[in-house]
Amino acid sequence: MNNHKVYTHKFITMRLTTIIIVIATLFLAGCKKNFEEINTNPNAPTNIQPGLLLRQVVYNYGDEMAYEGFVAGNLLSQHFTQIDFNLFDRHSLTETQFGGNPWPLLYRSLRDNDIVLKQSFENPIHEVYKGPSMILRAYFISVLTDIYGDVPYSEALQGNKGLVTPKYDSQESIYKNSGGILDLLDKGISAINSYAGAQALTGDILFNGDLSGWEKFANSLKIKALMRISYRDTVSGRLQNIFNEGNYIKTNAENATFDFTDGQPNNFRMANLRDGDFNLFIMSETIQEILNRNNDTRQAVLFRPFGNDTTGNGYNGLLNGPDASSTSISVADYSLTGTIFREATGGLDANFMTAWETEFFLAEAAERGLITSAGQTHYENGVALAFDYWNTPLPSTYLTTDSAAYGSFGQDVLEQIITQKWLANCINGYEGWIEYNRTGFPQLKTISASLNNDLIPTRMPYPQDEASLNAANYNAATAVNGNSINAKHWWDNN
Repeated sequence: MNNHKVYTHKFITMRLTTIIIVIATLFLAGCKKNFEEINTNPNAPTNIQPGLLLRQVVYNYGDEMAYEGFVAGNLLSQHFTQIDFNLFDRHSLTETQFGGNPWPLLYRSLRDNDIVLKQSFENPIHEVYKGPSMILRAYFISVLTDIYGDVPYSEALQGNKGLVTPKYDSQESIYKNSGGILDLLDKGISAINSYAGAQALTGDILFNGDLSGWEKFANSLKIKALMRISYRDTVSGRLQNIFNEGNYIKTNAENATFDFTDGQPNNFRMANLRDGDFNLFIMSETIQEILNRNNDTRQAVLFRPFGNDTTGNGYNGLLNGPDASSTSISVADYSLTGTIFREATGGLDANFMTAWETEFFLAEAAERGLITSAGQTHYENGVALAFDYWNTPLPSTYLTTDSAAYGSFGQDVLEQIITQKWLANCINGYEGWIEYNRTGFPQLKTISASLNNDLIPTRMPYPQDEASLNAANYNAATAVNGNSINAKHWWDNN
Protein backbone atom coordinates (compact mmCIF):
# COMPACT_ATOMS: atom_id res chain seq x y z
CA MET A 1 0.00 0.00 0.00
CA ASN A 2 1.49 3.43 -1.03
CA ASN A 3 1.62 6.44 1.29
CA HIS A 4 -1.35 8.11 -0.38
CA LYS A 5 -3.54 5.07 0.16
CA VAL A 6 -2.38 4.79 3.73
CA TYR A 7 -3.16 8.44 4.41
CA THR A 8 -6.55 8.16 2.65
CA HIS A 9 -7.41 5.01 4.64
CA LYS A 10 -6.49 6.67 7.93
CA PHE A 11 -8.42 9.80 7.04
CA ILE A 12 -11.55 7.84 6.13
CA THR A 13 -11.25 5.80 9.31
CA MET A 14 -10.89 8.93 11.44
CA ARG A 15 -13.88 10.56 9.75
CA LEU A 16 -16.04 7.45 10.29
CA THR A 17 -14.98 7.25 13.95
CA THR A 18 -15.81 10.93 14.44
CA ILE A 19 -19.22 10.51 12.82
CA ILE A 20 -19.99 7.45 14.96
CA ILE A 21 -18.98 9.31 18.14
CA VAL A 22 -21.14 12.31 17.23
CA ILE A 23 -24.14 10.10 16.43
CA ALA A 24 -23.65 8.06 19.62
CA THR A 25 -23.36 11.25 21.68
CA LEU A 26 -26.57 12.64 20.22
CA PHE A 27 -28.31 9.30 20.73
CA LEU A 28 -27.18 8.97 24.35
CA ALA A 29 -28.19 12.55 25.05
CA GLY A 30 -31.64 11.81 23.71
CA CYS A 31 -31.85 8.61 25.75
CA LYS A 32 -30.69 10.36 28.89
CA LYS A 33 -33.26 13.09 28.43
CA ASN A 34 -36.18 10.63 28.40
CA PHE A 35 -34.55 7.57 29.96
CA GLU A 36 -36.72 7.31 33.09
CA GLU A 37 -39.91 8.04 31.20
CA ILE A 38 -39.14 5.47 28.50
CA ASN A 39 -37.95 2.76 30.91
CA THR A 40 -40.61 3.11 33.63
CA ASN A 41 -43.67 0.89 33.52
CA PRO A 42 -46.58 3.28 34.18
CA ASN A 43 -48.65 0.37 35.52
CA ALA A 44 -46.08 -0.80 38.07
CA PRO A 45 -45.83 1.08 41.41
CA THR A 46 -42.30 2.18 42.32
CA ASN A 47 -43.10 2.25 46.06
CA ILE A 48 -45.37 -0.32 47.67
CA GLN A 49 -48.04 1.11 49.93
CA PRO A 50 -47.24 0.40 53.61
CA GLY A 51 -50.68 -1.11 54.21
CA LEU A 52 -50.14 -3.73 51.53
CA LEU A 53 -46.68 -4.54 52.82
CA LEU A 54 -47.80 -4.66 56.47
CA ARG A 55 -50.39 -7.28 55.57
CA GLN A 56 -47.81 -9.29 53.67
CA VAL A 57 -45.27 -9.09 56.51
CA VAL A 58 -47.75 -10.23 59.15
CA TYR A 59 -49.38 -12.96 57.07
CA ASN A 60 -46.18 -14.42 55.65
CA TYR A 61 -44.53 -14.56 59.07
CA GLY A 62 -47.59 -16.08 60.76
CA ASP A 63 -48.13 -18.63 58.00
CA GLU A 64 -44.49 -19.70 57.71
CA MET A 65 -43.77 -19.74 61.43
CA ALA A 66 -46.86 -21.83 62.17
CA TYR A 67 -45.55 -24.31 59.60
CA GLU A 68 -42.08 -24.17 61.20
CA GLY A 69 -43.75 -24.77 64.56
CA PHE A 70 -45.45 -27.89 63.25
CA VAL A 71 -42.55 -29.52 61.39
CA ALA A 72 -39.59 -28.37 63.54
CA GLY A 73 -40.46 -26.47 66.72
CA ASN A 74 -42.82 -29.21 67.90
CA LEU A 75 -40.09 -31.82 67.48
CA LEU A 76 -37.59 -29.88 69.59
CA SER A 77 -40.24 -29.28 72.26
CA GLN A 78 -41.43 -32.93 72.08
CA HIS A 79 -45.05 -32.18 71.28
CA PHE A 80 -44.73 -34.30 68.12
CA THR A 81 -42.50 -37.14 66.95
CA GLN A 82 -41.44 -37.66 63.34
CA ILE A 83 -41.28 -41.29 62.33
CA ASP A 84 -39.21 -41.13 59.12
CA PHE A 85 -36.98 -38.68 57.24
CA ASN A 86 -36.35 -37.50 60.76
CA LEU A 87 -32.72 -36.43 61.14
CA PHE A 88 -34.01 -33.18 62.67
CA ASP A 89 -36.04 -35.08 65.28
CA ARG A 90 -32.86 -36.99 66.09
CA HIS A 91 -31.19 -33.60 66.63
CA SER A 92 -29.01 -33.36 63.56
CA LEU A 93 -30.18 -29.78 63.13
CA THR A 94 -28.05 -28.87 60.12
CA GLU A 95 -29.79 -31.49 57.99
CA THR A 96 -33.16 -29.83 57.59
CA GLN A 97 -35.81 -31.71 55.63
CA PHE A 98 -39.34 -30.38 56.07
CA GLY A 99 -38.28 -27.23 57.93
CA GLY A 100 -35.93 -26.12 60.65
CA ASN A 101 -34.24 -23.12 59.07
CA PRO A 102 -36.16 -20.00 60.17
CA TRP A 103 -33.13 -17.69 59.68
CA PRO A 104 -34.09 -16.45 56.16
CA LEU A 105 -37.75 -16.08 57.14
CA LEU A 106 -36.87 -13.93 60.14
CA TYR A 107 -34.45 -11.67 58.27
CA ARG A 108 -36.89 -11.34 55.38
CA SER A 109 -39.60 -10.33 57.86
CA LEU A 110 -37.26 -7.76 59.43
CA ARG A 111 -36.25 -6.42 56.01
CA ASP A 112 -39.80 -5.99 54.73
CA ASN A 113 -41.01 -4.53 58.01
CA ASP A 114 -38.14 -2.03 57.92
CA ILE A 115 -39.49 -0.71 54.61
CA VAL A 116 -42.75 0.12 56.38
CA LEU A 117 -40.84 1.64 59.30
CA LYS A 118 -38.74 3.78 56.93
CA GLN A 119 -41.85 5.06 55.16
CA SER A 120 -43.43 5.96 58.50
CA PHE A 121 -40.50 8.29 59.26
CA GLU A 122 -40.14 9.76 55.77
CA ASN A 123 -43.77 10.55 54.95
CA PRO A 124 -46.14 12.14 57.50
CA ILE A 125 -49.07 10.45 55.75
CA HIS A 126 -47.67 7.09 56.85
CA GLU A 127 -46.83 8.05 60.43
CA VAL A 128 -49.59 5.79 61.74
CA TYR A 129 -47.39 2.79 60.86
CA LYS A 130 -44.50 3.93 63.06
CA GLY A 131 -45.67 2.33 66.32
CA PRO A 132 -46.81 -1.01 64.87
CA SER A 133 -43.68 -1.43 62.74
CA MET A 134 -41.42 -0.72 65.75
CA ILE A 135 -43.34 -3.31 67.75
CA LEU A 136 -43.02 -5.87 64.96
CA ARG A 137 -39.29 -5.17 64.67
CA ALA A 138 -38.92 -5.90 68.38
CA TYR A 139 -40.98 -9.05 67.99
CA PHE A 140 -39.04 -10.43 65.02
CA ILE A 141 -35.61 -9.80 66.52
CA SER A 142 -36.70 -11.37 69.83
CA VAL A 143 -37.68 -14.57 68.03
CA LEU A 144 -34.41 -14.53 66.09
CA THR A 145 -32.13 -14.13 69.11
CA ASP A 146 -34.15 -16.56 71.24
CA ILE A 147 -33.61 -19.24 68.61
CA TYR A 148 -30.01 -18.53 67.60
CA GLY A 149 -28.42 -16.49 70.43
CA ASP A 150 -26.02 -13.76 69.24
CA VAL A 151 -27.04 -12.62 65.74
CA PRO A 152 -26.35 -9.80 63.29
CA TYR A 153 -28.66 -6.95 64.26
CA SER A 154 -27.29 -3.41 64.61
CA GLU A 155 -25.44 -3.66 61.27
CA ALA A 156 -27.87 -6.04 59.57
CA LEU A 157 -30.03 -5.20 56.53
CA GLN A 158 -27.74 -2.39 55.39
CA GLY A 159 -26.58 -3.79 52.08
CA ASN A 160 -27.83 -0.67 50.31
CA LYS A 161 -25.15 1.22 52.26
CA GLY A 162 -22.46 -1.25 51.25
CA LEU A 163 -22.47 -3.07 54.60
CA VAL A 164 -22.82 -6.70 53.59
CA THR A 165 -20.85 -8.37 56.41
CA PRO A 166 -22.62 -7.29 59.62
CA LYS A 167 -21.20 -8.00 63.04
CA TYR A 168 -22.96 -10.28 65.50
CA ASP A 169 -24.54 -8.50 68.47
CA SER A 170 -24.68 -10.13 71.88
CA GLN A 171 -28.06 -11.37 73.05
CA GLU A 172 -27.80 -9.14 76.10
CA SER A 173 -27.31 -6.01 73.97
CA ILE A 174 -30.15 -7.01 71.65
CA TYR A 175 -32.49 -7.10 74.62
CA LYS A 176 -31.18 -4.14 76.61
CA ASN A 177 -29.42 -1.58 74.39
CA SER A 178 -30.85 1.44 72.61
CA GLY A 179 -32.61 0.16 69.50
CA GLY A 180 -33.01 -3.24 71.11
CA ILE A 181 -36.12 -5.21 72.00
CA LEU A 182 -37.26 -3.40 75.14
CA ASP A 183 -36.31 0.02 73.77
CA LEU A 184 -38.23 -0.59 70.55
CA LEU A 185 -41.34 -1.66 72.47
CA ASP A 186 -41.21 1.52 74.58
CA LYS A 187 -40.73 3.66 71.47
CA GLY A 188 -43.52 1.83 69.65
CA ILE A 189 -45.95 2.52 72.49
CA SER A 190 -44.83 6.16 72.61
CA ALA A 191 -45.37 6.53 68.86
CA ILE A 192 -48.90 5.15 69.18
CA ASN A 193 -49.74 7.45 72.09
CA SER A 194 -48.38 10.52 70.31
CA TYR A 195 -50.05 9.85 66.97
CA ALA A 196 -52.57 12.60 66.29
CA GLY A 197 -53.24 12.08 62.59
CA ALA A 198 -56.42 10.97 60.91
CA GLN A 199 -54.88 8.34 58.64
CA ALA A 200 -56.18 4.81 59.29
CA LEU A 201 -53.85 1.86 59.79
CA THR A 202 -54.65 -0.38 56.82
CA GLY A 203 -53.43 -3.89 56.11
CA ASP A 204 -53.65 -4.76 59.81
CA ILE A 205 -54.84 -8.37 60.03
CA LEU A 206 -54.01 -8.62 63.74
CA PHE A 207 -56.13 -5.78 65.16
CA ASN A 208 -58.07 -4.41 62.18
CA GLY A 209 -56.44 -0.99 62.52
CA ASP A 210 -57.05 -0.62 66.26
CA LEU A 211 -53.93 1.04 67.67
CA SER A 212 -54.98 0.24 71.23
CA GLY A 213 -54.65 -3.44 70.32
CA TRP A 214 -51.08 -2.82 69.23
CA GLU A 215 -50.35 -1.09 72.53
CA LYS A 216 -51.67 -4.06 74.51
CA PHE A 217 -49.65 -6.36 72.27
CA ALA A 218 -46.49 -4.34 72.99
CA ASN A 219 -47.07 -4.44 76.74
CA SER A 220 -47.60 -8.20 76.68
CA LEU A 221 -44.39 -8.52 74.68
CA LYS A 222 -42.62 -6.42 77.32
CA ILE A 223 -43.85 -8.80 80.03
CA LYS A 224 -42.55 -11.71 77.96
CA ALA A 225 -39.17 -10.07 77.26
CA LEU A 226 -38.66 -9.07 80.87
CA MET A 227 -39.49 -12.56 82.08
CA ARG A 228 -37.17 -14.09 79.52
CA ILE A 229 -34.23 -12.09 80.90
CA SER A 230 -35.41 -12.21 84.51
CA TYR A 231 -32.66 -14.56 85.68
CA ARG A 232 -30.01 -12.18 84.33
CA ASP A 233 -31.38 -8.70 84.95
CA THR A 234 -33.42 -6.76 87.50
CA VAL A 235 -36.93 -6.61 86.07
CA SER A 236 -39.30 -6.48 89.07
CA GLY A 237 -40.04 -2.74 89.04
CA ARG A 238 -40.74 -2.65 85.32
CA LEU A 239 -42.97 -5.73 85.50
CA GLN A 240 -44.92 -4.29 88.43
CA ASN A 241 -45.53 -1.03 86.55
CA ILE A 242 -46.90 -2.85 83.51
CA PHE A 243 -49.07 -5.05 85.70
CA ASN A 244 -50.40 -2.09 87.70
CA GLU A 245 -51.31 -0.20 84.54
CA GLY A 246 -53.17 -3.28 83.30
CA ASN A 247 -52.93 -2.35 79.61
CA TYR A 248 -51.90 -5.74 78.22
CA ILE A 249 -53.68 -8.60 76.45
CA LYS A 250 -56.21 -10.09 78.88
CA THR A 251 -58.81 -11.88 76.74
CA ASN A 252 -58.67 -14.11 73.70
CA ALA A 253 -60.59 -11.47 71.78
CA GLU A 254 -57.54 -9.22 72.22
CA ASN A 255 -54.99 -11.81 71.08
CA ALA A 256 -52.35 -10.89 68.51
CA THR A 257 -53.41 -13.69 66.18
CA PHE A 258 -55.08 -14.18 62.84
CA ASP A 259 -57.29 -17.08 61.75
CA PHE A 260 -56.52 -19.61 59.08
CA THR A 261 -59.40 -20.78 56.90
CA ASP A 262 -60.71 -24.24 56.09
CA GLY A 263 -59.91 -23.89 52.40
CA GLN A 264 -57.30 -22.35 50.16
CA PRO A 265 -55.66 -19.92 49.77
CA ASN A 266 -55.46 -19.07 53.50
CA ASN A 267 -55.64 -22.47 55.14
CA PHE A 268 -52.81 -23.85 57.25
CA ARG A 269 -50.24 -25.19 54.81
CA MET A 270 -50.11 -28.67 56.39
CA ALA A 271 -53.56 -29.18 54.89
CA ASN A 272 -51.95 -29.07 51.46
CA LEU A 273 -49.22 -31.65 52.09
CA ARG A 274 -49.68 -35.09 50.63
CA ASP A 275 -50.96 -37.70 53.10
CA GLY A 276 -47.64 -39.50 53.34
CA ASP A 277 -45.80 -36.37 54.47
CA PHE A 278 -48.50 -35.25 56.90
CA ASN A 279 -48.66 -38.71 58.48
CA LEU A 280 -44.97 -38.60 59.39
CA PHE A 281 -45.87 -36.42 62.39
CA ILE A 282 -47.47 -38.18 65.35
CA MET A 283 -48.02 -37.76 69.08
CA SER A 284 -44.87 -37.79 71.18
CA GLU A 285 -44.57 -39.94 74.26
CA THR A 286 -43.73 -36.81 76.26
CA ILE A 287 -47.00 -35.00 75.57
CA GLN A 288 -49.04 -38.18 75.89
CA GLU A 289 -47.82 -38.70 79.46
CA ILE A 290 -48.51 -35.07 80.44
CA LEU A 291 -51.98 -35.06 78.87
CA ASN A 292 -52.87 -38.37 80.51
CA ARG A 293 -51.56 -37.29 83.91
CA ASN A 294 -53.79 -34.21 83.82
CA ASN A 295 -56.84 -35.92 82.27
CA ASP A 296 -56.48 -33.20 79.63
CA THR A 297 -59.34 -33.17 77.12
CA ARG A 298 -57.33 -31.09 74.63
CA GLN A 299 -55.85 -34.42 73.62
CA ALA A 300 -58.84 -34.96 71.31
CA VAL A 301 -58.18 -31.65 69.54
CA LEU A 302 -54.42 -31.94 69.18
CA PHE A 303 -54.41 -35.65 68.22
CA ARG A 304 -56.56 -38.49 66.86
CA PRO A 305 -57.13 -41.95 68.33
CA PHE A 306 -54.62 -44.38 66.84
CA GLY A 307 -55.89 -46.57 64.04
CA ASN A 308 -55.28 -49.99 65.58
CA ASP A 309 -57.08 -49.13 68.84
CA THR A 310 -60.20 -51.29 69.07
CA THR A 311 -62.05 -48.82 71.34
CA GLY A 312 -61.70 -45.90 68.93
CA ASN A 313 -60.74 -43.62 71.81
CA GLY A 314 -57.16 -44.65 72.57
CA TYR A 315 -54.18 -42.35 72.14
CA ASN A 316 -50.64 -43.56 71.77
CA GLY A 317 -47.38 -41.61 71.53
CA LEU A 318 -43.87 -42.56 70.50
CA LEU A 319 -40.54 -41.55 72.00
CA ASN A 320 -38.91 -38.83 69.91
CA GLY A 321 -36.08 -39.53 67.49
CA PRO A 322 -36.56 -43.14 66.37
CA ASP A 323 -34.07 -44.59 63.90
CA ALA A 324 -36.40 -45.60 61.08
CA SER A 325 -33.68 -47.68 59.42
CA SER A 326 -33.58 -50.10 62.36
CA THR A 327 -37.13 -49.79 63.70
CA SER A 328 -40.36 -50.89 62.09
CA ILE A 329 -43.02 -48.28 62.79
CA SER A 330 -46.64 -48.55 61.73
CA VAL A 331 -48.58 -45.27 61.61
CA ALA A 332 -51.70 -47.16 62.68
CA ASP A 333 -50.11 -47.87 66.07
CA TYR A 334 -49.74 -44.17 66.97
CA SER A 335 -51.92 -41.08 67.17
CA LEU A 336 -51.75 -38.74 64.22
CA THR A 337 -52.04 -35.01 64.73
CA GLY A 338 -55.57 -33.61 64.99
CA THR A 339 -57.99 -32.56 62.27
CA ILE A 340 -57.46 -28.92 63.29
CA PHE A 341 -54.08 -29.12 61.50
CA ARG A 342 -55.45 -30.55 58.25
CA GLU A 343 -59.18 -30.96 57.59
CA ALA A 344 -60.46 -28.17 59.85
CA THR A 345 -57.77 -25.49 59.90
CA GLY A 346 -60.39 -22.75 60.24
CA GLY A 347 -60.17 -23.40 63.98
CA LEU A 348 -56.42 -22.72 64.01
CA ASP A 349 -54.61 -19.42 64.61
CA ALA A 350 -51.29 -17.96 63.58
CA ASN A 351 -50.03 -16.87 66.97
CA PHE A 352 -47.94 -13.78 67.79
CA MET A 353 -49.02 -13.21 71.42
CA THR A 354 -52.01 -14.28 73.52
CA ALA A 355 -53.79 -13.63 76.78
CA TRP A 356 -52.99 -17.11 78.12
CA GLU A 357 -49.27 -16.70 77.43
CA THR A 358 -49.34 -13.34 79.22
CA GLU A 359 -51.16 -14.82 82.22
CA PHE A 360 -48.67 -17.66 82.56
CA PHE A 361 -45.77 -15.19 82.54
CA LEU A 362 -47.54 -13.17 85.23
CA ALA A 363 -48.17 -16.35 87.24
CA GLU A 364 -44.45 -17.13 87.15
CA ALA A 365 -43.60 -13.53 88.04
CA ALA A 366 -45.93 -13.66 91.05
CA GLU A 367 -44.55 -16.98 92.28
CA ARG A 368 -40.98 -15.72 92.01
CA GLY A 369 -41.82 -12.50 93.85
CA LEU A 370 -41.24 -10.29 90.80
CA ILE A 371 -44.72 -8.77 91.06
CA THR A 372 -47.16 -8.47 93.92
CA SER A 373 -50.10 -10.58 92.83
CA ALA A 374 -51.64 -14.04 93.28
CA GLY A 375 -49.84 -16.63 91.18
CA GLN A 376 -52.70 -19.10 91.43
CA THR A 377 -55.19 -16.59 89.98
CA HIS A 378 -53.00 -15.92 86.95
CA TYR A 379 -52.36 -19.63 86.51
CA GLU A 380 -56.03 -20.53 86.55
CA ASN A 381 -56.88 -17.64 84.23
CA GLY A 382 -54.17 -18.86 81.86
CA VAL A 383 -55.45 -22.42 81.86
CA ALA A 384 -59.05 -21.33 81.20
CA LEU A 385 -57.95 -19.03 78.37
CA ALA A 386 -55.76 -21.76 76.86
CA PHE A 387 -58.62 -24.29 76.81
CA ASP A 388 -60.82 -21.71 75.12
CA TYR A 389 -58.06 -20.92 72.62
CA TRP A 390 -57.93 -24.60 71.64
CA ASN A 391 -61.75 -24.78 71.33
CA THR A 392 -62.08 -27.16 74.28
CA PRO A 393 -64.47 -26.85 77.26
CA LEU A 394 -62.58 -26.71 80.56
CA PRO A 395 -63.52 -29.78 82.67
CA SER A 396 -65.03 -28.83 86.01
CA THR A 397 -62.45 -30.86 87.95
CA TYR A 398 -59.37 -29.81 85.97
CA LEU A 399 -58.34 -27.00 88.33
CA THR A 400 -59.73 -28.51 91.51
CA THR A 401 -59.00 -32.20 91.95
CA ASP A 402 -56.97 -33.32 88.90
CA SER A 403 -53.18 -33.17 88.64
CA ALA A 404 -53.36 -29.73 87.03
CA ALA A 405 -54.83 -28.24 90.24
CA TYR A 406 -52.44 -25.62 91.58
CA GLY A 407 -49.89 -27.21 93.90
CA SER A 408 -51.79 -30.50 93.98
CA PHE A 409 -49.94 -33.62 95.19
CA GLY A 410 -47.03 -31.44 96.29
CA GLN A 411 -46.14 -30.43 92.76
CA ASP A 412 -43.73 -27.60 91.93
CA VAL A 413 -46.07 -24.76 90.93
CA LEU A 414 -43.46 -23.20 88.64
CA GLU A 415 -43.26 -26.47 86.77
CA GLN A 416 -47.05 -26.56 86.54
CA ILE A 417 -47.15 -23.00 85.16
CA ILE A 418 -44.50 -23.60 82.50
CA THR A 419 -45.96 -26.99 81.58
CA GLN A 420 -49.42 -25.53 81.00
CA LYS A 421 -47.88 -22.81 78.83
CA TRP A 422 -45.94 -25.53 76.98
CA LEU A 423 -49.14 -27.47 76.27
CA ALA A 424 -50.89 -24.41 74.86
CA ASN A 425 -47.83 -23.47 72.77
CA CYS A 426 -48.30 -26.38 70.38
CA ILE A 427 -47.13 -25.25 66.88
CA ASN A 428 -46.43 -21.74 68.18
CA GLY A 429 -43.09 -21.50 66.43
CA TYR A 430 -40.28 -22.57 68.76
CA GLU A 431 -41.78 -21.15 71.98
CA GLY A 432 -42.20 -24.42 73.89
CA TRP A 433 -38.57 -25.34 73.27
CA ILE A 434 -37.30 -21.84 74.08
CA GLU A 435 -39.10 -21.81 77.42
CA TYR A 436 -37.75 -25.27 78.19
CA ASN A 437 -34.26 -23.89 77.54
CA ARG A 438 -34.91 -21.03 79.96
CA THR A 439 -36.59 -22.98 82.76
CA GLY A 440 -36.01 -26.71 82.34
CA PHE A 441 -39.77 -27.35 82.23
CA PRO A 442 -41.48 -29.55 81.38
CA GLN A 443 -39.03 -32.38 81.84
CA LEU A 444 -38.27 -33.56 78.31
CA LYS A 445 -36.99 -37.05 77.52
CA THR A 446 -33.73 -38.41 76.20
CA ILE A 447 -34.67 -39.29 72.65
CA SER A 448 -34.55 -42.73 71.08
CA ALA A 449 -31.62 -42.51 68.64
CA SER A 450 -29.87 -39.23 69.32
CA LEU A 451 -27.36 -37.75 66.90
CA ASN A 452 -26.38 -35.19 69.56
CA ASN A 453 -24.90 -37.38 72.30
CA ASP A 454 -28.26 -37.66 74.10
CA LEU A 455 -28.36 -33.89 74.70
CA ILE A 456 -31.41 -31.74 73.99
CA PRO A 457 -30.23 -28.83 71.79
CA THR A 458 -30.42 -25.34 73.25
CA ARG A 459 -30.08 -23.28 70.07
CA MET A 460 -30.35 -23.58 66.33
CA PRO A 461 -27.07 -23.53 64.37
CA TYR A 462 -26.20 -20.58 62.16
CA PRO A 463 -26.72 -21.37 58.44
CA GLN A 464 -23.66 -22.56 56.54
CA ASP A 465 -23.84 -19.50 54.29
CA GLU A 466 -22.76 -17.36 57.22
CA ALA A 467 -19.42 -19.17 57.46
CA SER A 468 -18.61 -18.37 53.84
CA LEU A 469 -20.32 -15.03 53.21
CA ASN A 470 -19.71 -13.37 56.58
CA ALA A 471 -16.66 -15.34 57.66
CA ALA A 472 -14.82 -12.87 59.91
CA ASN A 473 -17.90 -12.01 61.97
CA TYR A 474 -19.08 -15.60 61.99
CA ASN A 475 -15.70 -16.75 63.29
CA ALA A 476 -15.75 -14.08 66.01
CA ALA A 477 -19.26 -15.11 67.08
CA THR A 478 -18.37 -18.81 67.23
CA ALA A 479 -14.88 -18.45 68.72
CA VAL A 480 -15.84 -19.76 72.17
CA ASN A 481 -18.45 -22.47 71.58
CA GLY A 482 -18.20 -22.96 67.86
CA ASN A 483 -21.57 -23.20 66.16
CA SER A 484 -22.67 -25.67 68.82
CA ILE A 485 -26.34 -26.46 69.16
CA ASN A 486 -25.67 -27.06 72.86
CA ALA A 487 -24.30 -23.58 73.66
CA LYS A 488 -26.26 -21.72 76.34
CA HIS A 489 -28.21 -18.52 75.81
CA TRP A 490 -27.31 -15.45 77.86
CA TRP A 491 -30.73 -15.54 79.57
CA ASP A 492 -30.64 -19.30 80.21
CA ASN A 493 -31.29 -20.55 83.76
CA ASN A 494 -31.65 -24.24 82.90
